[in-house]
Amino acid sequence: MTGEVAVLGAGLHPWGKWGRGFVEYGVAAARAALADAGLEWRDIGSVVGADTVRGGYPGYVSGATFAKALGWQGARVTSVYAACASGAQAVGAARAQILSGLADVVLVVGADAAPKGFFRPAGGERPDDPDWLRFKVLGATNPTYFGLYARRRMAVHGDSPADFAQVKVKNAAAGALNPNARYRTRVSAEEVAASPVVADPLRLLDICATSDGGAALVLSSMDFARRHGAARPVRIRAVSTVTPRFPNTVLDLPDIATDSWAAVAPPDATFRESIARAAYEEAGIGPEDLSLAEVYDLSTALELQWYEDLGLCGEGEGAKLLREGTTSLGGRIPVNASGGLASFGEAVPAQAIAQVCELTWQLRERAGDRQVAGARVGITANQGLFGHGSSVIAVR
Repeated sequence: MTGEVAVLGAGLHPWGKWGRGFVEYGVAAARAALADAGLEWRDIGSVVGADTVRGGYPGYVSGATFAKALGWQGARVTSVYAACASGAQAVGAARAQILSGLADVVLVVGADAAPKGFFRPAGGERPDDPDWLRFKVLGATNPTYFGLYARRRMAVHGDSPADFAQVKVKNAAAGALNPNARYRTRVSAEEVAASPVVADPLRLLDICATSDGGAALVLSSMDFARRHGAARPVRIRAVSTVTPRFPNTVLDLPDIATDSWAAVAPPDATFRESIARAAYEEAGIGPEDLSLAEVYDLSTALELQWYEDLGLCGEGEGAKLLREGTTSLGGRIPVNASGGLASFGEAVPAQAIAQVCELTWQLRERAGDRQVAGARVGITANQGLFGHGSSVIAVR
């Protein structure tokens, strides 16, 4: 183990379409996290910001952006960008600063003001950009990419559109209990089936929206937590930010290449499987120890894939796990007790941080009506474009 850090505070700005700048959402989340930690802004020794790349110049230096908005006080500052994994990278950077002794207390912040509709690449001609290539050359928009994964699961594992719809039903039921969720209405399988087809077989309610929102964490050394009176805080035990290995026999857009320069044996795990394995190894636990998981449900079919990649079940058994109720609230291993992206939508730099916020509230047993009974160990999982792994394990 590399060492634990304490989660002293967690805060969100509710997700939605608010029509304001991302800095406002991040500051609100930061102030909520500071209040939760019982600390003042002047107590923070370092700020790590997850970059917001659509916000113009301030977005590219979001650590300093949030430090300025909160009021310059001399804190060390770091900014990170890893697409949808930016939040986990920010947590990892904060943890490294704490464990190395550079700072006792670090504020981690991410926020976004997303455009309407599905994401598209930035303008300009960029033939060396795999994200640009998959849009412009392959025509593979995000919904196309989600649909291809769903089709593969149907062909290889026998999943059905009804299975995918049930993921939305499950997550909407959890989201209805979460005051920070954008969508707080229960959904039936019939409503999913009646929504418009976007990328066959996926329908509109199978795919997450784009949203505005913010999330923040206050992390500290264990010594500081004890001095601050937090005798038994939630602790981050592992952060996995691994990259893929060649050869990739199943294309994972926007990464199109499958081979390395040198002849190498196939890896013993897929990229997504390797993300969780690295976290388990660092934390000294396995999937059997988990109380809950927060995963990246860009689409309903992708959530089923995460069940297998996290080792919650065997290959091809994700839909069976869902049908048995194992991943629902009240089940053996609830997945996306927050409501997931199905209920929140994507606010890219904030979402991996928000996942850790949910674990924190669950492990403190302060999650209200969506509380997972006896929660002691939680894991997050998502991935960012261009091979950014993202998984955090928190314990209490």
